[in-house]
Amino acid sequence: MRWMIVAAMVALVGCKQQAAENKAPATGAEGAGAPVAKKLTVGFSQVGAESAWRTAETNSIRGEAEKRGVDLKFADAQGKQAQQIQALTSFIAQKVDAIVLAPVVETGWDVVLTRAKEANIPVILVDRGIKTSDESLYTTLIASDFVEEGRMAAEWLAKKTNGKANIYELQGTTGAAPAIDRKKGFEEVLQKYPDMKIVKSQSADFTRAKGKEVMEAFIKSDREQIQAVYAHNDDMALGAIQALDEAGMNPGKDVTLISVDGVKGAFEAMVAGKLNATVECNPLLGPLVFDTINKVRAGEKVEKFIKSNDQLFEQSTAAQVIGSREY
Repeated sequence: MRWMIVAAMVALVGCKQQAAENKAPATGAEGAGAPVAKKLTVGFSQVGAESAWRTAETNSIRGEAEKRGVDLKFADAQGKQAQQIQALTSFIAQKVDAIVLAPVVETGWDVVLTRAKEANIPVILVDRGIKTSDESLYTTLIASDFVEEGRMAAEWLAKKTNGKANIYELQGTTGAAPAIDRKKGFEEVLQKYPDMKIVKSQSADFTRAKGKEVMEAFIKSDREQIQAVYAHNDDMALGAIQALDEAGMNPGKDVTLISVDGVKGAFEAMVAGKLNATVECNPLLGPLVFDTINKVRAGEKVEKFIKSNDQLFEQSTAAQVIGSREY
């Protein structure tokens, strides 16, 4: 009988010891505590830093990645598609969890995006779309409606000029979705106004320096004809304002200017009376980008086009709004 009691006590002690070992954190080669979740790794290929808007978008995505503890691999293409393709190829080789791409131009992506698809890496397009033979090569596009931005600019200008104006257009980078679509939307509306016409249109690559250079050429050839300027982004408009100022042409009064983006520099120009209006294009896409990546990784369905809403700001209200602008 005594041996049965002793055996039972030994068994009880053994069970308690095993239970304690099960509750204790693992040590040694096995590591400590619960297994650590793998850090999310995302590759981000950015067009460049050609404008204040572009810099704001980069900062938004980088800042959100840091906030969420995401390992963000950033590549600045400096406006070259070849460098973006090289960056995407590198991201695929590194087996990132997702790729974020702001494409320089619309076409020429099928080969590298096919490689990403074969590697089961979702591709999130930001602020610019692409043209492809297979739309399954990218997961979604997070952007503004560039065509609608062009329409908004044209409708405002028609109202401002009573439907009569000689317009000089500063286009964005040739082949880029914003340049194509903002021109398309603008021209759609002009069809309703026979006395509004685009006299000259030229690319200024979305930069302030080129905006100034192209505007100087317009002034040299057509000084007396220029009544309105439509710029595909604020930076080109700010360059045009400088050229008009230097030529003594009184921008914002004698020449009506409207542009797109809504950066703080545009609001400063409106407050100074030199820019008449800007159509907002929100670059603060970071939170939406990473929310979308998380949904995709969780197997949730996302829309093919996730649209951010924009609005138009006029010179008359710029002073009240400028203090709230984040970019």
